Amino acid sequence: MSREEAAEVAELKKIDSKVRQHEMAHMAAGGGLVTSGASYTYQKGPDGVNYAVGGEVGIDTSSGRTPEETIARAQRIRAAALAPADPSGQDRAVAAKATQMEQEARGELAQQAMRGATGADGDEPRQGKLAGYLAADKPAAGSSVNIYA
Repeated sequence: MSREEAAEVAELKKIDSKVRQHEMAHMAAGGGLVTSGASYTYQKGPDGVNYAVGGEVGIDTSSGRTPEETIARAQRIRAAALAPADPSGQDRAVAAKATQMEQEARGELAQQAMRGATGADGDEPRQGKLAGYLAADKPAAGSSVNIYA
């Protein structure tokens, strides 16, 4: 192998290690939200070996059944997205969506608290913490997103 080829192999090894660490960080922080293990994009080096140069981990980004559950899920999604030392643009976008999901769930909780304080006519206390939530339109079933390195 030439000196240039050896330098290219060394660089590919470094990238491979970084990509694998990045995806493992997503998987470790994602816990039960990980829908698929890491999958990698490879580049063949001059030595004939395939090196990982990109990767992704599937994360379930669906809402919870209750606002409280949604808040907890959003926090875990954000933690999984931002777990690597160097989050990608896609990672940051997933984290931003998780933050938005959490804020919406917190808004839902605030609405529940207001509805729970008074009845529909404003005089009677409402029974049950989730009465307003159960009567409200629920978001569509969740989705899944891939986090790319």
